[in-house]
Amino acid sequence: MTTNLMPTKPPAEVHPMQALLDQGGYDMPQRGDIREGTVLSVSPQEVIIDLGLKREGIVPGNDLARLEKSQLAEIQAGTTWPVYIMQPSDREGNLIVSLSRAMQEKDWFVAQQQMDANEIFEAKVSGYNAGGLEVIFGKLRGFVPASHISTLPRAMSEEERKAALAAYVGQTIPVKVVEVDRRKRRLIMSERAAHRRWQREHRKQLLDEIEIGEVRTGIVRSLSNFGAFIDLGGADGLIHISEMAWFPIGHPSELLKVGQQVEVKVLRIDKQRERIGLSIKRVQPDPWSRVHEDYKVGELVEAVVTRVTDFGAFVRLRSGVEGLLHVSEMADIRPDHPQSLVSPGDLLLLRVLRIEPDKRRIGLSLRQVSETEWAEWAASYREKHAPAPEATEAAAAVEPEPVAAVETPAPVAAAVEPEPVAAVEPEAPIVEAAEPVVEAVEPEPVVAVEPEALIGEAVKPVVEAAEPIGEAVEPVVEAVEPELGAAVETAEPVV
Repeated sequence: MTTNLMPTKPPAEVHPMQALLDQGGYDMPQRGDIREGTVLSVSPQEVIIDLGLKREGIVPGNDLARLEKSQLAEIQAGTTWPVYIMQPSDREGNLIVSLSRAMQEKDWFVAQQQMDANEIFEAKVSGYNAGGLEVIFGKLRGFVPASHISTLPRAMSEEERKAALAAYVGQTIPVKVVEVDRRKRRLIMSERAAHRRWQREHRKQLLDEIEIGEVRTGIVRSLSNFGAFIDLGGADGLIHISEMAWFPIGHPSELLKVGQQVEVKVLRIDKQRERIGLSIKRVQPDPWSRVHEDYKVGELVEAVVTRVTDFGAFVRLRSGVEGLLHVSEMADIRPDHPQSLVSPGDLLLLRVLRIEPDKRRIGLSLRQVSETEWAEWAASYREKHAPAPEATEAAAAVEPEPVAAVETPAPVAAAVEPEPVAAVEPEAPIVEAAEPVVEAVEPEPVVAVEPEALIGEAVKPVVEAAEPIGEAVEPVVEAVEPELGAAVETAEPVV
Protein backbone atom coordinates (compact mmCIF):
# COMPACT_ATOMS: atom_id res chain seq x y z
CA MET A 1 0.00 0.00 0.00
CA THR A 2 1.50 3.25 -1.18
CA THR A 3 0.79 6.46 0.59
CA ASN A 4 0.83 9.83 -1.22
CA LEU A 5 2.86 12.13 0.98
CA MET A 6 2.57 15.14 -1.35
CA PRO A 7 0.72 18.11 0.24
CA THR A 8 -2.79 18.72 -1.04
CA LYS A 9 -3.89 22.15 -2.40
CA PRO A 10 -7.11 23.74 -1.30
CA PRO A 11 -9.80 23.71 -3.99
CA ALA A 12 -9.82 26.83 -6.16
CA GLU A 13 -12.65 29.30 -5.53
CA VAL A 14 -15.25 28.95 -8.27
CA HIS A 15 -16.97 32.10 -9.69
CA PRO A 16 -20.77 31.97 -9.46
CA MET A 17 -21.14 32.47 -13.17
CA GLN A 18 -18.69 29.59 -13.79
CA ALA A 19 -20.70 27.44 -11.45
CA LEU A 20 -23.83 28.14 -13.48
CA LEU A 21 -21.96 27.29 -16.68
CA ASP A 22 -20.65 24.08 -15.10
CA GLN A 23 -24.23 23.17 -14.31
CA GLY A 24 -25.06 23.54 -17.96
CA GLY A 25 -26.84 26.92 -17.87
CA TYR A 26 -27.40 30.19 -16.07
CA ASP A 27 -30.25 32.22 -14.62
CA MET A 28 -32.15 33.14 -17.73
CA PRO A 29 -33.97 36.50 -17.35
CA GLN A 30 -37.70 36.59 -18.07
CA ARG A 31 -39.86 39.47 -19.27
CA GLY A 32 -41.15 41.39 -16.28
CA ASP A 33 -38.21 40.58 -14.05
CA ILE A 34 -36.45 43.40 -12.25
CA ARG A 35 -32.68 43.04 -12.09
CA GLU A 36 -30.02 45.29 -10.67
CA GLY A 37 -26.95 46.14 -12.72
CA THR A 38 -23.97 48.44 -13.04
CA VAL A 39 -23.76 51.05 -15.78
CA LEU A 40 -20.87 50.39 -18.18
CA SER A 41 -21.35 53.24 -20.64
CA VAL A 42 -23.74 56.12 -21.31
CA SER A 43 -24.58 57.79 -24.64
CA PRO A 44 -27.61 59.71 -25.98
CA GLN A 45 -28.61 56.63 -27.98
CA GLU A 46 -28.30 53.94 -25.31
CA VAL A 47 -27.01 52.89 -21.90
CA ILE A 48 -25.10 49.61 -21.47
CA ILE A 49 -25.61 47.85 -18.13
CA ASP A 50 -23.80 44.83 -16.71
CA LEU A 51 -26.38 42.50 -15.15
CA GLY A 52 -23.95 39.73 -14.22
CA LEU A 53 -25.12 37.62 -17.14
CA LYS A 54 -23.41 36.42 -20.32
CA ARG A 55 -24.82 39.50 -22.07
CA GLU A 56 -25.08 43.12 -21.11
CA GLY A 57 -28.40 44.81 -20.97
CA ILE A 58 -29.19 47.64 -23.40
CA VAL A 59 -31.39 50.61 -22.45
CA PRO A 60 -32.62 52.13 -25.77
CA GLY A 61 -32.82 55.88 -26.39
CA ASN A 62 -36.63 55.97 -26.46
CA ASP A 63 -36.65 54.67 -22.89
CA LEU A 64 -34.14 57.30 -21.80
CA ALA A 65 -36.48 59.97 -23.21
CA ARG A 66 -39.09 58.98 -20.59
CA LEU A 67 -36.77 59.87 -17.73
CA GLU A 68 -36.51 63.30 -16.16
CA LYS A 69 -33.41 65.37 -16.74
CA SER A 70 -32.43 65.12 -13.09
CA GLN A 71 -32.53 61.31 -13.33
CA LEU A 72 -30.55 61.22 -16.55
CA ALA A 73 -27.84 63.33 -14.92
CA GLU A 74 -27.45 60.69 -12.20
CA ILE A 75 -27.02 57.80 -14.63
CA GLN A 76 -23.26 57.58 -15.00
CA ALA A 77 -20.72 54.82 -15.53
CA GLY A 78 -20.15 52.85 -12.34
CA THR A 79 -23.55 53.61 -10.76
CA THR A 80 -25.98 50.82 -9.93
CA TRP A 81 -29.60 50.88 -11.16
CA PRO A 82 -32.56 48.50 -11.27
CA VAL A 83 -33.82 47.62 -14.76
CA TYR A 84 -36.96 45.97 -16.08
CA ILE A 85 -36.49 43.08 -18.53
CA MET A 86 -38.40 44.05 -21.69
CA GLN A 87 -37.02 41.46 -24.18
CA PRO A 88 -34.73 38.61 -23.11
CA SER A 89 -33.53 38.47 -26.75
CA ASP A 90 -34.41 40.65 -29.74
CA ARG A 91 -33.79 39.76 -33.41
CA GLU A 92 -30.11 40.47 -32.98
CA GLY A 93 -29.90 38.56 -29.70
CA ASN A 94 -29.65 41.70 -27.52
CA LEU A 95 -31.05 41.85 -24.01
CA ILE A 96 -33.38 44.90 -23.98
CA VAL A 97 -34.06 46.47 -20.58
CA SER A 98 -35.84 49.60 -19.32
CA LEU A 99 -34.83 52.05 -16.64
CA SER A 100 -38.11 54.01 -16.69
CA ARG A 101 -40.24 50.86 -16.42
CA ALA A 102 -38.08 49.62 -13.53
CA MET A 103 -38.72 52.89 -11.70
CA GLN A 104 -42.44 52.47 -12.31
CA GLU A 105 -42.39 48.92 -11.06
CA LYS A 106 -40.44 50.08 -8.07
CA ASP A 107 -43.26 52.55 -7.37
CA TRP A 108 -45.76 49.67 -7.43
CA PHE A 109 -43.66 47.92 -4.83
CA VAL A 110 -43.47 51.08 -2.70
CA ALA A 111 -47.24 51.59 -3.04
CA GLN A 112 -47.84 48.05 -1.81
CA GLN A 113 -45.55 48.64 1.15
CA GLN A 114 -47.33 51.86 2.08
CA MET A 115 -50.74 50.20 1.87
CA ASP A 116 -49.58 47.33 4.07
CA ALA A 117 -48.10 49.77 6.59
CA ASN A 118 -51.30 51.90 6.55
CA GLU A 119 -49.19 54.99 5.91
CA ILE A 120 -50.45 58.49 5.14
CA PHE A 121 -48.57 60.75 2.74
CA GLU A 122 -49.17 63.82 0.60
CA ALA A 123 -49.71 63.72 -3.16
CA LYS A 124 -50.13 66.47 -5.73
CA VAL A 125 -53.34 66.54 -7.79
CA SER A 126 -52.41 66.49 -11.50
CA GLY A 127 -55.87 66.24 -13.06
CA TYR A 128 -59.50 65.21 -12.67
CA ASN A 129 -62.42 63.58 -14.44
CA ALA A 130 -66.09 63.07 -13.67
CA GLY A 131 -65.27 60.30 -11.19
CA GLY A 132 -62.52 61.87 -9.10
CA LEU A 133 -58.92 63.15 -8.96
CA GLU A 134 -55.64 61.98 -10.46
CA VAL A 135 -52.58 62.29 -8.22
CA ILE A 136 -48.85 61.82 -8.84
CA PHE A 137 -47.13 58.85 -7.20
CA GLY A 138 -43.57 58.64 -8.44
CA LYS A 139 -43.83 57.47 -12.05
CA LEU A 140 -47.39 56.27 -11.52
CA ARG A 141 -50.73 58.01 -11.49
CA GLY A 142 -53.01 57.23 -8.59
CA PHE A 143 -56.76 57.82 -8.59
CA VAL A 144 -58.87 59.27 -5.76
CA PRO A 145 -62.62 58.57 -6.33
CA ALA A 146 -65.00 61.43 -5.57
CA SER A 147 -66.59 59.31 -2.84
CA HIS A 148 -63.19 59.24 -1.09
CA ILE A 149 -62.87 63.04 -0.88
CA SER A 150 -64.02 64.25 2.54
CA THR A 151 -64.42 67.92 1.59
CA LEU A 152 -66.56 67.25 -1.49
CA PRO A 153 -70.32 67.59 -0.76
CA ARG A 154 -72.38 64.70 -2.09
CA ALA A 155 -75.56 66.63 -2.89
CA MET A 156 -74.19 68.41 -5.97
CA SER A 157 -75.16 68.67 -9.62
CA GLU A 158 -72.82 67.30 -12.28
CA GLU A 159 -71.61 70.78 -13.22
CA GLU A 160 -71.02 71.74 -9.59
CA ARG A 161 -69.11 68.51 -9.01
CA LYS A 162 -66.84 69.13 -12.01
CA ALA A 163 -66.14 72.68 -10.86
CA ALA A 164 -65.34 71.49 -7.34
CA LEU A 165 -62.99 68.76 -8.62
CA ALA A 166 -61.23 71.19 -10.96
CA ALA A 167 -60.44 73.43 -7.98
CA TYR A 168 -58.22 70.67 -6.51
CA VAL A 169 -55.83 70.59 -9.49
CA GLY A 170 -52.39 71.80 -8.41
CA GLN A 171 -53.11 71.30 -4.70
CA THR A 172 -51.37 68.83 -2.40
CA ILE A 173 -53.73 66.60 -0.42
CA PRO A 174 -53.17 63.86 2.20
CA VAL A 175 -53.96 60.37 0.88
CA LYS A 176 -53.73 56.71 1.81
CA VAL A 177 -53.32 53.77 -0.60
CA VAL A 178 -56.38 51.51 -0.42
CA GLU A 179 -55.89 49.27 -3.50
CA VAL A 180 -52.85 48.11 -5.52
CA ASP A 181 -53.44 45.96 -8.62
CA ARG A 182 -50.35 45.79 -10.80
CA ARG A 183 -51.99 43.61 -13.44
CA LYS A 184 -54.91 45.98 -14.02
CA ARG A 185 -52.69 49.01 -13.43
CA ARG A 186 -54.99 50.19 -10.64
CA LEU A 187 -53.66 52.37 -7.87
CA ILE A 188 -56.58 53.65 -5.76
CA MET A 189 -56.12 56.16 -2.96
CA SER A 190 -58.43 57.77 -0.42
CA GLU A 191 -58.31 61.28 0.98
CA ARG A 192 -61.24 60.51 3.28
CA ALA A 193 -59.44 57.54 4.90
CA ALA A 194 -56.31 59.66 5.34
CA HIS A 195 -58.36 62.43 6.90
CA ARG A 196 -60.11 60.07 9.31
CA ARG A 197 -56.86 58.56 10.47
CA TRP A 198 -55.30 61.99 10.79
CA GLN A 199 -58.32 63.05 12.84
CA ARG A 200 -57.95 60.10 15.17
CA GLU A 201 -54.28 60.87 15.71
CA HIS A 202 -54.85 64.55 16.36
CA ARG A 203 -58.16 64.42 18.25
CA LYS A 204 -56.58 63.56 21.59
CA GLN A 205 -53.90 66.18 21.10
CA LEU A 206 -56.51 68.81 20.29
CA LEU A 207 -58.67 67.89 23.28
CA ASP A 208 -55.64 68.29 25.54
CA GLU A 209 -54.72 71.67 24.06
CA ILE A 210 -58.09 73.39 23.55
CA GLU A 211 -59.57 75.52 26.34
CA ILE A 212 -63.05 76.79 27.17
CA GLY A 213 -63.48 80.40 26.08
CA GLU A 214 -60.88 80.12 23.33
CA VAL A 215 -61.72 81.46 19.85
CA ARG A 216 -60.68 79.20 16.96
CA THR A 217 -61.07 79.11 13.19
CA GLY A 218 -62.77 76.09 11.65
CA ILE A 219 -64.36 74.78 8.46
CA VAL A 220 -68.05 73.87 8.18
CA ARG A 221 -68.03 70.09 7.68
CA SER A 222 -71.77 69.34 7.52
CA LEU A 223 -75.19 70.79 8.38
CA SER A 224 -78.17 69.21 10.13
CA ASN A 225 -81.53 70.39 11.41
CA PHE A 226 -80.16 70.92 14.92
CA GLY A 227 -76.80 72.56 14.09
CA ALA A 228 -73.50 72.44 12.20
CA PHE A 229 -70.34 70.35 12.61
CA ILE A 230 -67.10 72.33 12.42
CA ASP A 231 -63.67 70.86 11.65
CA LEU A 232 -61.21 72.42 14.09
CA GLY A 233 -58.15 70.79 12.56
CA GLY A 234 -58.14 67.46 14.35
CA ALA A 235 -61.64 67.05 15.76
CA ASP A 236 -65.16 68.20 14.95
CA GLY A 237 -67.12 70.51 17.22
CA LEU A 238 -70.86 71.13 17.19
CA ILE A 239 -72.57 74.51 16.92
CA HIS A 240 -76.13 74.12 18.12
CA ILE A 241 -78.68 76.10 16.11
CA SER A 242 -79.36 78.28 19.17
CA GLU A 243 -75.69 79.36 19.19
CA MET A 244 -75.52 80.50 15.57
CA ALA A 245 -77.06 83.96 15.87
CA TRP A 246 -78.53 86.35 18.43
CA PHE A 247 -81.86 86.03 16.62
CA PRO A 248 -83.83 82.81 15.98
CA ILE A 249 -83.25 80.97 12.69
CA GLY A 250 -85.15 78.09 11.12
CA HIS A 251 -82.21 76.10 9.69
CA PRO A 252 -78.39 76.42 9.80
CA SER A 253 -78.32 76.75 6.00
CA GLU A 254 -79.75 80.26 6.43
CA LEU A 255 -76.33 81.38 7.72
CA LEU A 256 -73.76 78.70 6.82
CA LYS A 257 -72.70 76.49 3.92
CA VAL A 258 -70.41 73.46 3.75
CA GLY A 259 -66.77 74.44 3.27
CA GLN A 260 -67.22 77.92 4.74
CA GLN A 261 -64.56 79.20 7.15
CA VAL A 262 -65.91 80.54 10.44
CA GLU A 263 -64.66 81.81 13.78
CA VAL A 264 -66.12 80.00 16.79
CA LYS A 265 -65.87 80.21 20.56
CA VAL A 266 -65.37 77.08 22.67
CA LEU A 267 -68.25 76.67 25.16
CA ARG A 268 -67.87 73.08 26.42
CA ILE A 269 -65.30 70.27 26.31
CA ASP A 270 -66.13 66.64 27.08
CA LYS A 271 -62.83 64.74 26.81
CA GLN A 272 -64.36 61.40 27.77
CA ARG A 273 -66.98 61.54 25.00
CA GLU A 274 -64.67 63.57 22.73
CA ARG A 275 -67.23 66.31 22.18
CA ILE A 276 -66.71 70.04 21.82
CA GLY A 277 -69.51 72.62 22.06
CA LEU A 278 -69.03 75.76 19.94
CA SER A 279 -70.74 79.09 19.33
CA ILE A 280 -70.66 81.63 16.52
CA LYS A 281 -72.87 84.27 18.07
CA ARG A 282 -70.68 84.63 21.15
CA VAL A 283 -67.77 85.71 18.97
CA GLN A 284 -69.88 88.71 17.97
CA PRO A 285 -71.06 91.43 20.38
CA ASP A 286 -74.51 90.92 21.88
CA PRO A 287 -76.81 93.41 20.07
CA TRP A 288 -78.88 93.73 23.26
CA SER A 289 -75.85 95.19 25.05
CA ARG A 290 -76.10 98.33 22.91
CA VAL A 291 -79.81 98.42 22.14
CA HIS A 292 -80.18 101.81 23.90
CA GLU A 293 -77.53 103.21 21.57
CA ASP A 294 -79.15 101.79 18.44
CA TYR A 295 -82.77 102.67 19.21
CA LYS A 296 -84.73 105.38 21.02
CA VAL A 297 -88.31 105.29 22.29
CA GLY A 298 -90.58 107.05 19.80
CA GLU A 299 -88.36 106.67 16.72
CA LEU A 300 -89.38 104.86 13.54
CA VAL A 301 -87.59 101.64 12.55
CA GLU A 302 -87.77 99.11 9.74
CA ALA A 303 -88.36 95.47 10.67
CA VAL A 304 -89.07 92.17 8.94
CA VAL A 305 -91.75 89.82 10.26
CA THR A 306 -90.22 86.49 11.34
CA ARG A 307 -93.10 84.75 13.16
CA VAL A 308 -96.82 85.35 13.58
CA THR A 309 -98.67 84.12 16.68
CA ASP A 310 -102.14 84.52 18.12
CA PHE A 311 -101.00 87.44 20.32
CA GLY A 312 -98.96 89.31 17.71
CA ALA A 313 -95.90 89.10 15.48
CA PHE A 314 -92.17 88.85 16.13
CA VAL A 315 -90.05 91.10 13.94
CA ARG A 316 -86.30 91.35 13.37
CA LEU A 317 -84.67 94.77 13.42
CA ARG A 318 -81.58 95.77 11.45
CA SER A 319 -79.17 95.18 14.35
CA GLY A 320 -80.43 91.61 14.76
CA VAL A 321 -82.56 92.03 17.88
CA GLU A 322 -86.06 90.63 17.80
CA GLY A 323 -89.00 92.77 18.89
CA LEU A 324 -92.70 92.16 19.46
CA LEU A 325 -95.54 93.78 17.58
CA HIS A 326 -98.49 93.03 19.85
CA VAL A 327 -101.88 92.45 18.28
CA SER A 328 -103.22 95.51 20.12
CA GLU A 329 -100.64 97.67 18.32
CA MET A 330 -101.41 96.44 14.82
CA ALA A 331 -104.51 98.52 14.06
CA ASP A 332 -107.01 100.83 15.73
CA ILE A 333 -109.55 98.06 15.44
CA ARG A 334 -107.98 94.96 16.94
CA PRO A 335 -108.01 92.09 14.41
CA ASP A 336 -109.28 88.68 15.41
CA HIS A 337 -106.20 87.04 13.92
CA PRO A 338 -102.82 88.78 13.38
CA GLN A 339 -102.30 86.54 10.35
CA SER A 340 -104.95 88.54 8.54
CA LEU A 341 -102.74 91.65 8.64
CA VAL A 342 -99.10 90.48 8.48
CA SER A 343 -97.16 87.46 7.27
CA PRO A 344 -93.55 86.20 7.72
CA GLY A 345 -91.26 88.13 5.41
CA ASP A 346 -93.30 91.36 5.39
CA LEU A 347 -91.28 94.57 5.73
CA LEU A 348 -92.90 97.08 8.08
CA LEU A 349 -92.32 100.59 9.38
CA LEU A 350 -92.83 100.57 13.15
CA ARG A 351 -92.56 102.93 16.10
CA VAL A 352 -90.51 101.98 19.18
CA LEU A 353 -92.72 101.98 22.29
CA ARG A 354 -90.43 100.60 24.99
CA ILE A 355 -86.96 99.10 25.37
CA GLU A 356 -86.18 96.52 28.07
CA PRO A 357 -82.65 95.16 27.50
CA ASP A 358 -82.61 93.34 30.86
CA LYS A 359 -85.61 91.28 29.68
CA ARG A 360 -84.33 91.27 26.08
CA ARG A 361 -87.58 92.83 24.88
CA ILE A 362 -88.48 95.74 22.67
CA GLY A 363 -92.10 96.75 22.09
CA LEU A 364 -93.19 98.11 18.70
CA SER A 365 -96.33 99.61 17.17
CA LEU A 366 -97.78 99.69 13.69
CA ARG A 367 -100.92 101.66 14.43
CA GLN A 368 -98.94 104.59 15.86
CA VAL A 369 -97.28 105.26 12.52
CA SER A 370 -99.04 108.18 10.82
CA GLU A 371 -100.27 108.21 7.23
CA THR A 372 -97.70 110.83 6.27
CA GLU A 373 -94.81 108.91 7.81
CA TRP A 374 -95.91 105.73 6.10
CA ALA A 375 -96.29 107.41 2.69
CA GLU A 376 -92.88 109.13 2.90
CA TRP A 377 -91.16 105.88 3.91
CA ALA A 378 -92.91 103.92 1.14
CA ALA A 379 -91.90 106.49 -1.50
CA SER A 380 -88.30 106.49 -0.26
CA TYR A 381 -88.19 102.70 -0.21
CA ARG A 382 -89.57 102.50 -3.75
CA GLU A 383 -86.97 104.95 -5.00
CA LYS A 384 -84.05 103.07 -3.40
CA HIS A 385 -85.08 99.54 -4.31
CA ALA A 386 -86.99 99.85 -7.59
CA PRO A 387 -83.91 99.19 -9.85
CA ALA A 388 -83.08 95.93 -8.08
CA PRO A 389 -85.96 94.77 -5.90
CA GLU A 390 -84.44 91.30 -5.61
CA ALA A 391 -81.13 92.58 -4.19
CA THR A 392 -82.00 91.79 -0.58
CA GLU A 393 -84.32 89.45 1.27
CA ALA A 394 -86.29 92.39 2.55
CA ALA A 395 -86.83 93.72 -0.97
CA ALA A 396 -87.90 90.29 -2.16
CA ALA A 397 -90.59 90.26 0.52
CA VAL A 398 -92.05 93.54 -0.76
CA GLU A 399 -94.05 93.86 -3.98
CA PRO A 400 -92.78 96.30 -6.64
CA GLU A 401 -95.25 98.78 -5.14
CA PRO A 402 -94.32 98.71 -1.43
CA VAL A 403 -97.30 100.75 -0.29
CA ALA A 404 -99.77 98.33 -1.81
CA ALA A 405 -97.76 95.28 -0.71
CA VAL A 406 -97.69 96.10 3.01
CA GLU A 407 -100.86 96.37 5.03
CA THR A 408 -101.62 100.03 5.66
CA PRO A 409 -101.57 100.97 9.37
CA ALA A 410 -104.86 101.66 11.04
CA PRO A 411 -103.94 105.26 12.03
CA VAL A 412 -104.18 106.21 8.37
CA ALA A 413 -107.88 105.47 8.48
CA ALA A 414 -108.38 108.06 11.16
CA ALA A 415 -107.00 110.72 8.83
CA VAL A 416 -109.67 110.06 6.17
CA GLU A 417 -112.99 111.86 6.29
CA PRO A 418 -116.03 109.56 6.55
CA GLU A 419 -117.86 111.17 3.59
CA PRO A 420 -115.86 109.46 0.79
CA VAL A 421 -117.08 106.07 1.96
CA ALA A 422 -120.65 106.85 1.13
CA ALA A 423 -119.52 108.04 -2.30
CA VAL A 424 -117.89 104.78 -3.33
CA GLU A 425 -119.76 102.81 -5.95
CA PRO A 426 -119.98 99.00 -5.79
CA GLU A 427 -117.18 98.70 -8.38
CA ALA A 428 -114.84 101.09 -6.51
CA PRO A 429 -111.73 99.99 -4.50
CA ILE A 430 -113.94 99.35 -1.47
CA VAL A 431 -114.88 96.07 -3.16
CA GLU A 432 -111.41 94.84 -2.19
CA ALA A 433 -112.50 95.20 1.42
CA ALA A 434 -115.97 93.79 0.85
CA GLU A 435 -115.43 90.73 2.99
CA PRO A 436 -114.92 92.57 6.29
CA VAL A 437 -117.80 94.90 5.27
CA VAL A 438 -120.18 92.04 4.56
CA GLU A 439 -119.20 90.33 7.82
CA ALA A 440 -120.04 93.52 9.63
CA VAL A 441 -123.42 93.95 7.90
CA GLU A 442 -126.40 93.23 10.11
CA PRO A 443 -129.87 92.43 8.68
CA GLU A 444 -130.20 96.17 8.21
CA PRO A 445 -126.85 97.00 6.54
CA VAL A 446 -127.36 100.73 6.31
CA VAL A 447 -127.71 101.05 10.06
CA ALA A 448 -125.15 98.39 11.05
CA VAL A 449 -122.14 99.40 8.91
CA GLU A 450 -120.03 102.09 10.60
CA PRO A 451 -117.79 104.29 8.41
CA GLU A 452 -114.84 103.59 10.74
CA ALA A 453 -115.18 99.83 10.23
CA LEU A 454 -115.06 100.25 6.47
CA ILE A 455 -112.08 102.58 6.64
CA GLY A 456 -110.09 100.41 9.05
CA GLU A 457 -109.91 97.53 6.53
CA ALA A 458 -109.73 99.55 3.30
CA VAL A 459 -107.19 102.20 4.21
CA LYS A 460 -105.01 102.21 1.15
CA PRO A 461 -107.70 101.96 -1.53
CA VAL A 462 -109.71 104.67 0.21
CA VAL A 463 -106.72 107.00 0.45
CA GLU A 464 -105.91 106.57 -3.23
CA ALA A 465 -109.52 107.00 -4.24
CA ALA A 466 -110.25 109.90 -1.90
CA GLU A 467 -109.59 112.83 -4.26
CA PRO A 468 -111.49 111.68 -7.34
CA ILE A 469 -114.32 110.43 -5.17
CA GLY A 470 -114.60 113.75 -3.39
CA GLU A 471 -115.60 115.49 -6.60
CA ALA A 472 -118.46 113.07 -7.10
CA VAL A 473 -119.67 112.94 -3.51
CA GLU A 474 -122.92 114.88 -3.76
CA PRO A 475 -124.42 113.27 -6.88
CA VAL A 476 -123.38 109.81 -5.77
CA VAL A 477 -124.83 110.25 -2.29
CA GLU A 478 -128.14 111.27 -3.79
CA ALA A 479 -128.07 108.21 -6.03
CA VAL A 480 -126.92 105.76 -3.39
CA GLU A 481 -129.20 106.60 -0.44
CA PRO A 482 -132.31 104.86 -1.78
CA GLU A 483 -130.29 101.86 -2.94
CA LEU A 484 -127.61 101.49 -0.22
CA GLY A 485 -128.85 98.14 0.97
CA ALA A 486 -128.82 96.82 -2.58
CA ALA A 487 -125.25 98.12 -3.11
CA VAL A 488 -123.93 96.17 -0.15
CA GLU A 489 -125.66 93.04 -1.39
CA THR A 490 -124.06 93.57 -4.80
CA ALA A 491 -120.58 93.72 -3.24
CA GLU A 492 -120.94 90.39 -1.47
CA PRO A 493 -120.88 88.00 -4.47
CA VAL A 494 -117.92 89.86 -5.91
CA VAL A 495 -115.91 88.83 -2.87
